[in-house]
Amino acid sequence: MGPGSEGSRASEDDREKELEELVETNRLLKKEINLFDAYLQRVNPQLAAATEDDEPKGKKGKAGVKKPSKKATRALTSDEKYEIASAEVEVLQTDIERARTEGEKTLDDLRAMMEETDLRIAETKKDTYEFKRDIVVGAENFRTGKTVAEKMLRYIEGCASTKDAMIEKLRLKNATLKNQITKMEQQLQQKEEMGEVLHVIDFDQLKIENQQYLEKIEERNNELLRLKLTTGKTVQVLNNLKKKLGNLTTQSDFLRKETAERTEQLANFQENISRVIEERVQAQKQNKALKTEQEDTEQPQAMDYIKLKADVAEFEKKATDWERKIEIAENVVKKMKTTLRRTGGISMQSTGVLPP
Repeated sequence: MGPGSEGSRASEDDREKELEELVETNRLLKKEINLFDAYLQRVNPQLAAATEDDEPKGKKGKAGVKKPSKKATRALTSDEKYEIASAEVEVLQTDIERARTEGEKTLDDLRAMMEETDLRIAETKKDTYEFKRDIVVGAENFRTGKTVAEKMLRYIEGCASTKDAMIEKLRLKNATLKNQITKMEQQLQQKEEMGEVLHVIDFDQLKIENQQYLEKIEERNNELLRLKLTTGKTVQVLNNLKKKLGNLTTQSDFLRKETAERTEQLANFQENISRVIEERVQAQKQNKALKTEQEDTEQPQAMDYIKLKADVAEFEKKATDWERKIEIAENVVKKMKTTLRRTGGISMQSTGVLPP
């Protein structure tokens, strides 16, 4: 490839760039022309119409060459273009705001219609259910299988009276709303007549107050969020304390029940101890009497001696058994007292079950 081909390629690239720039400039000019055309249509429609009528005549001459316009033209300055663009932007913003307001109004109307439709559907379902309950099922004659006409008439009359009452209620509400609208219109007219309109300073003051109220609302919202978090933590702590209290209550009930059982067992052991002590005393007295009788007898018979010896051995065995039982019972009583002191049960001395 020679230097001529490289130069031709560079010139082609330059031409493509120039073409792209011209296309972009043409696009911007079209947008600018459309903007000026819209401004002219809004400000001076007659001039815009006359311009449109004159434009086809002066577009093309012979061999497609544009004829020079007879009217003197003047290019717009940057300030004029800026004013036109600003005016169109304000118009577009106004149109957008109006469209938004109309859309919100339409949306509110549709929501109201949907709510009214839902209410009517609910009322229709309710009326259908009541009609089936009171007429289709409740007013049917069991013998003939036909609907009783009197119940049907009473149902229709009741529905009619209900609708009349609703109509009267809505009529009164409508009259009240009309009166309120009339009063508000009169107040608005009085304010307009007295010249109570908001100036720029008043509007700025309202904006400042609105900003202050918004800051207060934000502060209250943050405080509310903080209180919600604190409340959540408090509820969590309260639940934990309730759980612990439930466990302690269950443990306390168990200990109280066990203490009552141990107290009853202790009373039984005390009673057994008292009975064993009495039996031991009686056995000792009887043994002493037998010993005394044995000593007083000068020449006992052999059989009496053997029998007496056997009785003494049996009484001594019984006494040993009873002493062993007493010892075991006393050990059990000591253990029970120790257990009751550890579990915090009822004091045996205060109840009089055990001696101090």
